[in-house]
Amino acid sequence: MTRVCVFGAGAIGGYLAASLARAGADVSIVARGSHLAAIQANGLKLIKDGEETVWRVRASSDPRDLGEQDFVIVGMKAHAVPPVVGQFAPLLGKDTAVVPAVNGLPWWYFHGANTGTALDETWLESIDPGGAQWKGLGPERAIGCVVYPACDVPEPGVIHHSKGDRFTLGEPNGSDTERLRLLSELLIAGGLRAPRKARLRDEIWIKLWGNSSFNPVSALTGASLDVIGADPACRGLIHDIMVECKAIGEAIGARFGVTIEQRIQGGTDIVGHKPSTRHDVELGRPTEIDPLVSSVQELARRLAIATPTLDIVAALLRLQGQVLGLYSRKQNIENAIRAAS
Repeated sequence: MTRVCVFGAGAIGGYLAASLARAGADVSIVARGSHLAAIQANGLKLIKDGEETVWRVRASSDPRDLGEQDFVIVGMKAHAVPPVVGQFAPLLGKDTAVVPAVNGLPWWYFHGANTGTALDETWLESIDPGGAQWKGLGPERAIGCVVYPACDVPEPGVIHHSKGDRFTLGEPNGSDTERLRLLSELLIAGGLRAPRKARLRDEIWIKLWGNSSFNPVSALTGASLDVIGADPACRGLIHDIMVECKAIGEAIGARFGVTIEQRIQGGTDIVGHKPSTRHDVELGRPTEIDPLVSSVQELARRLAIATPTLDIVAALLRLQGQVLGLYSRKQNIENAIRAAS
């Protein structure tokens, strides 16, 4: 039986844990607080399509209780991972794969990328300060994952699924490995869509297009995606950010299979939806500024590409986060770049 540990079984991590349990995997989770207590007492409850299912999975706040795994899925917010990398060690055997199910540019991005730039086989300081994940987990363990479902945790121990079932997977070097196929098959058996892509980075950038533009504007204004896209001035702002991001992505080999207007309209068509960054603001949780925005800025500086529109929005977003106590990076992006150079 395949052993899978979900480290951080919140909304997305919990959804993956329940789906993998349905598939027959030996699932364990690392969680904490009231969420952990509820799962230990009552099991992990998933509410999907009006139906409730409960899955009994091993759960602990201490990874040492769970042992070595075949796969470790990281369900934490990207900015929360570097400080706790050392806690992953008891879960990692010789061949354990690590699957970061996170938003933004992943820490492993330049492993096996072959961009022809000085970025190859390096990390970005804005998302992996000091190379904590690169050194502590190892990029050779990484399997890429682009996350699309929308879920939330209405109460401890309960995962509510709203929409979406796709988790696109890919190896950093684009190969179709046995471990990649096994993970894809498990997710599919659990009722999810899990396509394997040789060019996963293209899909990362298509999603990042929206994350780096719609997310900050929504976080700052409180507006849903459809409202942002329907406002001419905000739509123009989103367009200009996407132009800048496209230039950065293409400079490191990404291919954009849709136009900017198509991508903007795709977001605008989602009526009433506010992205996770705005939800974090409303709930008083730390915001994902660095993986969604600072990482793009860091790339731009390293590639000598100007991003005047993104820089203005990013400055406002960071100030909002600092004023609200939701963003506490001690280094700004320019210092991070210098530290990595």
